Amino acid sequence: MRGFTRRLVAVAAAAAAVVAAAPTPAQAHGNDSYLKVAYFTQWGIYGRDFQLADVQQSGAAAKLTHINYAFGPVTAAGVCDSADPWADWQTSFSAENSVDGVADVAGQPIAGNLNQLAELKKKNPKLKALISLGGWTGSAYFSDAVLTDASRKKLVSSCIDLWIKGNLPGLPAGTAAGIFDGIDLDWEWPGSSGNTGNVIRPEDKQNFTLLLAEFRAQLDKLARANRTKYELTAFVPAAPAKIDAGFEVSKIFKYLDFATVQGYDFHGTWEPVTNQQSALRVPAGAPDNPDFSVENTINAWVAGGAPKRKLILGVPYYGQGWTGVTGTGNGLFQPAAGPAPGAFAAGTEDYKRLKQLPAQGYTVHRDLRNGHAWLFDGTTFWTYDDPAVLLQKSLYIRVKGLGGAMMWSLDGDDEKASLTKAIAAGLQ
Repeated sequence: MRGFTRRLVAVAAAAAAVVAAAPTPAQAHGNDSYLKVAYFTQWGIYGRDFQLADVQQSGAAAKLTHINYAFGPVTAAGVCDSADPWADWQTSFSAENSVDGVADVAGQPIAGNLNQLAELKKKNPKLKALISLGGWTGSAYFSDAVLTDASRKKLVSSCIDLWIKGNLPGLPAGTAAGIFDGIDLDWEWPGSSGNTGNVIRPEDKQNFTLLLAEFRAQLDKLARANRTKYELTAFVPAAPAKIDAGFEVSKIFKYLDFATVQGYDFHGTWEPVTNQQSALRVPAGAPDNPDFSVENTINAWVAGGAPKRKLILGVPYYGQGWTGVTGTGNGLFQPAAGPAPGAFAAGTEDYKRLKQLPAQGYTVHRDLRNGHAWLFDGTTFWTYDDPAVLLQKSLYIRVKGLGGAMMWSLDGDDEKASLTKAIAAGLQ
């Protein structure tokens, strides 16, 4: 027992050194056997002031195999659309905020985030870009859109036309062709509750498989014509009940290149007691039985028939926080008054801000055996992943035989891309 603990302590202590020794951007992509998939949020360019230029300049882009652009909604009419054309292809970027360091000019074929994605791919030729469809607030009408063969064909055709063929409204046909290398489905969730107002049907489970089959057929047809390959991926849930309700696990991986698995939001401030949000294993003393953990989630997918190498473990670049914590000890599993204040939403905070809290009187606590960390100052509690935890999760990915890691989302990392570099170092 003591030897095991000492080894884990050494792993955690070495994380910072491993990150520091990670290859520079110019040396990157030497080994892409493990996938490193990260989300870039469309709206991050506003209040968060996080640009694709930051992804390049921090060195994060050079560490990734895929970048998922979030999100493109499915409308009530059963077609794909842009949630924000201004951000996607209309707004201009200054030289400072452009990936290539050159300001956008009037009259260029395309601007916005999509043009910046194209520039990012030029700088990082092995990087693939996927358009993520749905998301928490964009999944309301999936169930309606996939109800019949005709409606599925209509939806898939519209998504491919808009995002893969690049036929954007108001621009010449094909202007955005070649920017996206595939489709990422973020239907949250087939057959079970997600955001308030989502349409849900028992048939969603079978229709999700049929939707994948239709995407695969239409993407492959276009790929043959263009002599290329288009990827199809999906974001899938942690909860065994949601897996059972919405996914024919033994069938869907016939169509998917890989699936990114929710490895976070296991607990949060919708509950009155502090807890872990992303632990590898259920911690000792956890109040819930059964409980959520990375291991329990991965085991559920594998037991259902998912190929391990097609499972990409999701990790959070943010924390869940409670304040008004009472009780004794280190703050874990204690009653709390409510959500802790956050920069953009109560109860959540980016890693780049949480990493500053130890200098403000917070103590870092680690459960090395069960793979999670938290911050506590006697009143406020934050569960989060830091480079040491992510290195441990990278080792878990390797030992378990999984396909790689997914990060939500890049804007939560610090300016040195410490979390991304920790994952890349662990998955070399």
